[in-house]
Amino acid sequence: MIECIFTIDYEIYGNGQGSLQELVYEPARRLMDIFQRADARFVAFVEAAELEMIDSNGTEAAIEMVKEQVWQLRREVFEIGLHLHPQWYNARRENGTWVLDDSEYNLCTLKRERIEWMVRKGIGYLRGILKEPGFTPLSFRAGNWLLQPSHTATAVLAEQGIRLDSSVFKGGLQRGRGLDYRPALKNGYYWTFQHDVNAEEPEGRLLEIPIHTRLVPCWRMITPKRLALQRKGKVLARKSAPPSLRQRASRICDLLRFRYPLKFDFCRMTLEELQASIKDMIREDQKSPALLKPLVAIGHTKDLHEFETVARFLSYLKDQEIKVSTFEEVFGRCRGAEVRPEIQARNQYAGQC
Repeated sequence: MIECIFTIDYEIYGNGQGSLQELVYEPARRLMDIFQRADARFVAFVEAAELEMIDSNGTEAAIEMVKEQVWQLRREVFEIGLHLHPQWYNARRENGTWVLDDSEYNLCTLKRERIEWMVRKGIGYLRGILKEPGFTPLSFRAGNWLLQPSHTATAVLAEQGIRLDSSVFKGGLQRGRGLDYRPALKNGYYWTFQHDVNAEEPEGRLLEIPIHTRLVPCWRMITPKRLALQRKGKVLARKSAPPSLRQRASRICDLLRFRYPLKFDFCRMTLEELQASIKDMIREDQKSPALLKPLVAIGHTKDLHEFETVARFLSYLKDQEIKVSTFEEVFGRCRGAEVRPEIQARNQYAGQC
């Protein structure tokens, strides 16, 4: 049984460049409308550190529209997840642009006290936006997918009430950042973990539902759509420090593999590529139709331009009788446990809409 979970990272560019209205508010507004017309919902991974720093520094008037939109998403029964790029918390303004603290790029390499402070702060900011003092997101996604080394961050997230992570993309490798998700290739469609996000632990405190990937020849990553988005990102990246020679060499080594993980990215893939991913899964599902197979699609508001592709893909999923779900809807079935009461109530409300 396949269920497709759409997730969108709600953020501007990673170097702090870009307009909130153009890269966050407008794409999310249009995506929200498409999903509502399809009677479906997505998971918005709201980048709390970025938004709070922009908000507290008063650098963009559009922050008020964005905060209102996050509240509206919650009201309309879309799921709100926590997304953190920790380099934002020590960010400063210089000559009208943001300078981020790259020494805090990976949440998992920081001291436990710092990790706990950041997670608490991120959740607290979301509570303020949503006007819900008791709100705790079910799901988390690490900045740049970095949830390694996992142990300390996993413990902190669980202590703060987060129950699910979706940072892993099987086969992923970023040598320069210490990310290696190749061992996760041996895992199933989801698993519990505690010490190492790659290793299934039956008593683990967090559930991992990874971003769906397919291993493809590296040349399959070179498509006109992807190249256009990369060119746009590079134009803005010129305003920040260029990557070092070592960083560029490391990235080339990551890419030069016979088989590369192609993320199920509904912003970067064509309709044909998206449909091909589903067709592969349908063939696999025929071997074990009773087994739940949550298929996580990823997108970024900053990459979202072809809205018609999203609408047509949702229609295709409906034709294939594939349900569009959220983490809140599948969590209990993945863990074989009761769903948190507030989530159960929200799901019942969604069914009445």
